[in-house]
Amino acid sequence: MRAALPVACLAALVLAGCAARPPVPDWQANAQGALQAAVAATLNGEARVAQAEMARARSEIARTGQPALLARAELVLCAARVASLDLDGCPAYAALAQDAEAPEQAYAAFLYGTATPAQMALLPAQHRAVAAGGPVAPDAEPLARLVGTAVRLRQGRATPADVASAVQAATAQGWRRPLLAWLGAQLRGAQAAGDAGAAERIRRRIQLVD
Repeated sequence: MRAALPVACLAALVLAGCAARPPVPDWQANAQGALQAAVAATLNGEARVAQAEMARARSEIARTGQPALLARAELVLCAARVASLDLDGCPAYAALAQDAEAPEQAYAAFLYGTATPAQMALLPAQHRAVAAGGPVAPDAEPLARLVGTAVRLRQGRATPADVASAVQAATAQGWRRPLLAWLGAQLRGAQAAGDAGAAERIRRRIQLVD
């Protein structure tokens, strides 16, 4: 998704590039900082902070009158929510989808698990295999790993090993909200398999995090 890929170049999403290009207009710096804070708060399970920071990011981006930029920003937050197994379809992005550019539309379709072959070509390499029903790239960065595994779960393709990998990624980053979501998925798997010991260990972890 060009330089503005949600999970690969998060910090530069609203800047539409990863390289610094001084002088940076105030709205860009403000929106970038607020968006990063909103994502961090989302992953940390701080809903009120996330809402406030995203409102600030939207306000700054709205100053440009470019709905495509706002759609791009909404996809960043959507990816963080998908990583936390919040699979409600990203309504904030959906309201802007008609003005989104093709790479963003492709990424949204990927998050929904509905990317077409043509859209897959617009995705970053680490997500193309997942979009086609394949595994998550072993070298994917943590957020991309969680997003990719969530997409596999949406597709009905996630394995216990996938879920365990997602739990590990969230654990390593200390991301409370995704960790609770993936531990919940792991608990359901243990219960379905009749593994009472594993289920009890997972419950203890959930209690500690929660």
